[in-house]
Amino acid sequence: MEVFDVQDVYENYNYPKEFLKIVDLNLVDFDLWYLMTEEQVKIRIRGLQDRYPERHLIPFARRDDNDDIACFEVEKGGKVQIIHDFASAGYEQRKEYDCFWDWFMDAVKEMIKENQDKMEN
Repeated sequence: MEVFDVQDVYENYNYPKEFLKIVDLNLVDFDLWYLMTEEQVKIRIRGLQDRYPERHLIPFARRDDNDDIACFEVEKGGKVQIIHDFASAGYEQRKEYDCFWDWFMDAVKEMIKENQDKMEN
């Protein structure tokens, strides 16, 4: 999977090493969450700049069942922002994770719970 070259938009930002590690391992789909392709990120980042111009969001994953996306924010280093995209400005923030690994663990836990629920029914 090719990663969007974030320095084309935010030249002083580098992806967290943890994120690059899961991309390198090709861990890209967690049922509800999946990593966006380079082209998907390119399109979405332009939309985020239009919808939330005061924020410098770098999307990397989205949910399959709603408009939530996981983003890095330039000013917040490796923290992960869960954004309900297309919400009115000021109402887009859903959650913040202290680091990528915290988001990743939640995404995997959600995948496990979703699959357990399906298997029980």
